[in-house]
Amino acid sequence: MGSIEAARELLREFPVVDGHNDLPWALREQVRYDLDARDIAADQSAHLHTDLGRLRAGGVGAQYWSVYVRSDLPDPVPATLEQIDCVRRLIARHPAELRAATTAADLEAARREGRIASLMGAEGGHSIANSLGTLRGLYALGVRYMTLTHNDNIDWADSATDEPGVGGLSAFGRAVVREMNREGMLVDLSHVAATTMRDALDTTSAPVIFSHSSSRAVCDHPRNIPDDVLERLPANGGVAMVTFVPKFVLQAAVDWTAAADENMRAHGFHHLETTAEAMKVHRAFEERNPRPVATVATVVDHLDHMREVAGIDHLGIGGDYDGTAFTPDGLNDVSGYPNLIAELMDRGWSNTDLAKLTWQNSVRVLGAAEDVARELQTTRAASHATIEALDG
Repeated sequence: MGSIEAARELLREFPVVDGHNDLPWALREQVRYDLDARDIAADQSAHLHTDLGRLRAGGVGAQYWSVYVRSDLPDPVPATLEQIDCVRRLIARHPAELRAATTAADLEAARREGRIASLMGAEGGHSIANSLGTLRGLYALGVRYMTLTHNDNIDWADSATDEPGVGGLSAFGRAVVREMNREGMLVDLSHVAATTMRDALDTTSAPVIFSHSSSRAVCDHPRNIPDDVLERLPANGGVAMVTFVPKFVLQAAVDWTAAADENMRAHGFHHLETTAEAMKVHRAFEERNPRPVATVATVVDHLDHMREVAGIDHLGIGGDYDGTAFTPDGLNDVSGYPNLIAELMDRGWSNTDLAKLTWQNSVRVLGAAEDVARELQTTRAASHATIEALDG
């Protein structure tokens, strides 16, 4: 049996739990949540990385749908609620394919039923607007992880891609982590500064996740995980879910992006500007300097290193589909996971290893968060702490 056929066979038994997919935000930006205009029961490859047919082809058995909103929105809480509503509507629209899930038991039930377990993760602590009550409200609506920051610092936590602010987690930030533990919401350390990672690991009483991050030793980008943090995952019980974004996994792409951004600034544009004149400048740069291309092997290099440092019991997958403009060759959309598994097989990963990577580790970590929450709720009431009281 060739590796790709063997990969598909493994995924039929142990499908992928993917930690991060931005389909809800893509639906907001493209069609303002008109689910008829982007019906994922049909082929949406002209517009999206994700639809039901490609999820099936990719062997996806559980998906954390990101309910991300930009950190510069003036009203992030109602925008987050709209994202949650989008996910709930998607599940209701496709009941034969998608199953709402909030627990490890729900994931296993979905696997038995042959449906795709659909969970939610909030991306950035700005979504709770400095309110522990809002955090609990998101949990009540089904959100099962929160990334502590997105690309910008927030009042109580530092981001990997911003200047140092509070120096990691503030006192209120630590209270947020403790309340997440009490609720059973996974603490997601993707996007956060290394100082925030370390503070969160010092504070948490439950396993953490990195929903979409790779290895900083392999590719020196601040969005990735330093080895000293990976080394702490066995004691914590957490899971680092490798991501596929080329500018996070391929050093040549990191360097190319930095040069492209500097070129935009030199011409008087913000590096994210998309006006016609700005795009003309960017296209001219790309014609002179072809964009480096990541491959499946690039991602597997990260997994090999992360396994060496953290161990096989602490790895997962978080592709970041529909949240990135570019993807590696062979991992072009959500149908590509068999190519990843086949490459790992070719490098000597056993079926036992791969079952942990795709399914078992991610199910275990959610169940562990539930166990910690049950214990904490017997000894600790919900916190009414405020940022004003704790941080001044």
